[in-house]
Amino acid sequence: MPHLLALDQGTSSSRSIVFDAEGRIVALAQRELRQHYPRPGWVEHDPQQIWQDQLDTAREAISRAGLRPADIHAVGIANQRETTLIWERASGRPIHPAIVWQDRRTQPDCEALAAAGLAEAVRARTGLVIDPYFSATKIRWLLERVPGAREAANRGELAFGTVDSWLLWQLTGGAHLTDVSNASRTMLWNLERGEWDGELLAALDIPRSLLPEVRPSSGGFGRTRAGLLGAELPIGGVAGDQQAALFGQACIAPGLAKNTYGTGCFLLMHTGSRPQRSRNGLLSTAAASCGDTPAYALEGSVFVGGAVVQWLRDGLKAIQGSAEVEALAQSVPDAGGVVFVPAFTGLGAPYWQPEARGAIVGLTRGTTVAHVARAALESIAFQSAALLRAMSRDAVDAGGTPVRELRVDGGACVNDLLMQFQADLLGIPVLRPRCIETTALGAARLAGLASGVYRDLDELAGQWRAERVFEPAMDRDRAAALMDDWERAVRQAVAP
Repeated sequence: MPHLLALDQGTSSSRSIVFDAEGRIVALAQRELRQHYPRPGWVEHDPQQIWQDQLDTAREAISRAGLRPADIHAVGIANQRETTLIWERASGRPIHPAIVWQDRRTQPDCEALAAAGLAEAVRARTGLVIDPYFSATKIRWLLERVPGAREAANRGELAFGTVDSWLLWQLTGGAHLTDVSNASRTMLWNLERGEWDGELLAALDIPRSLLPEVRPSSGGFGRTRAGLLGAELPIGGVAGDQQAALFGQACIAPGLAKNTYGTGCFLLMHTGSRPQRSRNGLLSTAAASCGDTPAYALEGSVFVGGAVVQWLRDGLKAIQGSAEVEALAQSVPDAGGVVFVPAFTGLGAPYWQPEARGAIVGLTRGTTVAHVARAALESIAFQSAALLRAMSRDAVDAGGTPVRELRVDGGACVNDLLMQFQADLLGIPVLRPRCIETTALGAARLAGLASGVYRDLDELAGQWRAERVFEPAMDRDRAAALMDDWERAVRQAVAP
């Protein structure tokens, strides 16, 4: 049976997973990725640690699988998106730490771009909003703040990439490539024309020579260079982590949606071969593509999802380990009127309030740490429900139907209390797949399509199976009242 290797480089860890052709995990290796916070609102990663950890886990996963390197049919890459790196073409040396997608240092630059009247052009051309979340202002910050960077870029001596491009450069020995899903997250990619947008590049003063070549997500990205993995393996799939998860969940037809519960939460709905514009605060983005046919999705991003549990552990010291949160939350029947808005770094879609900050409302003398823990868990579901409501309105506006089911993945989806509350709020079934490692699985399957392991998309769709279905059990009036409470709390979090 053919085997596929997925490199899953995320915000908090670098992992490698070996899958068999039926999507079963054969072996997994993981390294935690250190976060650097040089100033309030700044988040950085060490590019060399990203590369070394990813290489080490790849070697370890192949070894744990009991396979020879030559037994790996192809390699796929899924990566944290928007995180921005620039390196020297001649030496491969990064000119600065990677600026992570969560980083907010370019907020003043974004405000200046909006004041200059670029907001509508950015939305119309890229499907995005002007926000520090995306790569474009990070690139400009590096060019303007790193000594000599602007001049070197103008001479064609530097290369920009998101994490996929950085890994491809290292794996292949110098291929400067990305895929369409990652390109669409830079705020520089024209969705309609399928190319880097010259006017936006000019507006931000970013040289086109800095940017990688863009290819479909499933296809040829070169081979791993000799000496890295024991064999020169073909790299056949690349996608940003959320688009990879959408593909891994077999959401490959319009109207199918998934939500990934990780550090943040990312809700995507496939919209077909044409980009769909949102009227409800969502983003239009490229989905993972196979061949010449483009694919698109609507996306909503929650900046703080599972990270709220990390805050309970590391900040509040309410729990010793993240796994304890479900039992603590279940020790009370409900949140006792407490609503937790975890806007630690602002609020993403559908609110787009970068100045919002965290708020816990509804506290009384009877409030316990268990109520706060339950409210923290529920905040993940509330934010996701707000996204899905916006997404369903967009679907209806476009002549479609509301989302009828939600497929879920990511580390926090194993929390049954959270998944049941999510189904109760949404009023639709929440489906948890047998394999929740759908980000890595999507990357592996993109590589498998390119290398002939799979015949077509229908074969992949036929392999998807649910492990559990959470049916809504809450009265709809009660669910609506809870959402009203959430929206009131959000207004308090964004109030000056």
